[in-house]
Amino acid sequence: MTGTEERLRSVLEPYVAAEGIEFDDLEILGQGPGTLVRVTVDAETPVDVDHIAALSRGLARLLDEEDPVTGPYTLEVSSPGLERKLRVPRHYEKSLGREIRVRTRRPVADASQHRGVLAKVDDGGFCIEVDGVERRIAFDDVASARTVFTWEKTAKPGKRR
Repeated sequence: MTGTEERLRSVLEPYVAAEGIEFDDLEILGQGPGTLVRVTVDAETPVDVDHIAALSRGLARLLDEEDPVTGPYTLEVSSPGLERKLRVPRHYEKSLGREIRVRTRRPVADASQHRGVLAKVDDGGFCIEVDGVERRIAFDDVASARTVFTWEKTAKPGKRR
């Protein structure tokens, strides 16, 4: 974690917590005038757009007062969505039993792309069940990971199956 990330967390996390929402993730993408500060929040019940907008305004005011980011930036506040990035161990823990897609830095079980159900999580990594076989992947070996949302096709109203 960079010094800027630490400063941002120390400013933003208490505000989000005071709003009764979980500070889920922070990403700083890019540099200079194209910098994006992405804050992801989560809660037991879905966070609606109006709440996200109000939270965004409050965080923007707080950042204007504290000024923890050097230069211009864009603030983006959102919830994890249907397909969430898995970046830290608690993201994996929250996604146990869900289908995930993982790209590894080096092959695991002769593959660098893995898609299956997240079966176990511990301090060092996780197990993903792919085609009935568990694959152990260390957090350090993950290049990217996210949950997978699958649309279930339903019959059209009035149609027989």
